[in-house]
Amino acid sequence: MKSFALIGAAGYIAPRHMTAIRDTGNRLLAAIDPSDSVGIIDSFFPEAHFFTEFERFDRHIDMLRRSGHSVDYMAITSPNYLHDSHIRFALRSGADAICEKPLVLNPHNIDGLLEIEADAGRKVNTILQLRVHPAIIELRNQIQDERSQTKHEVDLTYITSRGRWYLQSWKGDESKSGGIATNIGVHFFDMLHYLFGAVEHNVVHYKSPTRAAGFLEYERARVRWLLSLEADDIPQPQRSAGQRTYRSITIDEQEIEFSGGFTDLHTRSYEEILAGRGFGLEENRVAISTVADIRHATVVSTGPKHPFLAAT
Repeated sequence: MKSFALIGAAGYIAPRHMTAIRDTGNRLLAAIDPSDSVGIIDSFFPEAHFFTEFERFDRHIDMLRRSGHSVDYMAITSPNYLHDSHIRFALRSGADAICEKPLVLNPHNIDGLLEIEADAGRKVNTILQLRVHPAIIELRNQIQDERSQTKHEVDLTYITSRGRWYLQSWKGDESKSGGIATNIGVHFFDMLHYLFGAVEHNVVHYKSPTRAAGFLEYERARVRWLLSLEADDIPQPQRSAGQRTYRSITIDEQEIEFSGGFTDLHTRSYEEILAGRGFGLEENRVAISTVADIRHATVVSTGPKHPFLAAT
C-alpha cells in the first residue's frame, strides 16, 4: 500500500484521482485546496487530513517525512499554471509526482523539472490518458505496421460546451490555463504525436478564448483540427438530441470510435505508474511545444482548413 497526498482536492478532475488511488489499493493521507468544497473526500478517504492553507499542508507533509511516514506519491490536480510549482514541491518533499494535463504551460519548464527530478532522485509522472485507451493503442499498432509511407488525412473535432462561468474562472485566463488549445486540447495533441510521429508543420487558422482551429502535419499524417467550447458548434443532429459534447476523429474519412472507455483511464494510468511504466517529462515535450506554438502563433489563412471552419 502506497501513501498519497493530493493538491487540488476541490477540482473537477480530483475525484478521478481519488478513485484511482482507492481502486489501486492505496491510501490518501492528506489533501489541500483553497476551497473547502471537498465533501467528496468522504466517499473515498474520510480519514485524510485536509488543509486550505499551503503553509499548513507543507508543515504536515514535512512532519510525515520526519516521522518516517513519507508520502510516496503526490497527485497534482491544481490549476494549470501552478503545476510546475507543485511538481517541484512534490519532488523536494521526497515524493514522486503524478500531474494532471497539461504538465506545464511551456516547454522550457520541462528542462527545469528535469534538473530537479535528477537532484531529488524522484520521478515526475503525467496523466496522458489517451495513450492507455485500448482503441488508441490498437490504432497505433496498426499505423506502426503499415508499409506505405503515404500520409493519412485526419480531421479532429472536439467540442465540449461550457457555460458563462468558464471565462470568469482561471480557465478563461490564458496566462493561467494556457488557453483553449492547452486546457482542453493538449491530450489530443499528445495522442496525434503518439499515433503519427513528429510535428513537421503547425499553423493556426482561428483563435479566440472559446474556439481554435488549425492544421498540423506529422510524419505520418496531415491533420485539420478544431476545438470549441461553443454549444452552437455541435452538429445539429447531436445538438437536437441534447448532446453537449462532440468528439470525433476521422482517418482517411473513416470514423475512429473511441468515445467509450474513458471512465477508467485514470485508474489505468495509475496502474501503469505504480508498475514503473508511467509517462515522464520527456513524453510531454512534443504536446507542450505544440500548444505553446499555437498560443503564440499568428493566425493565417493558408493551408487546409477544418470543414467546420471552412463552412463559416
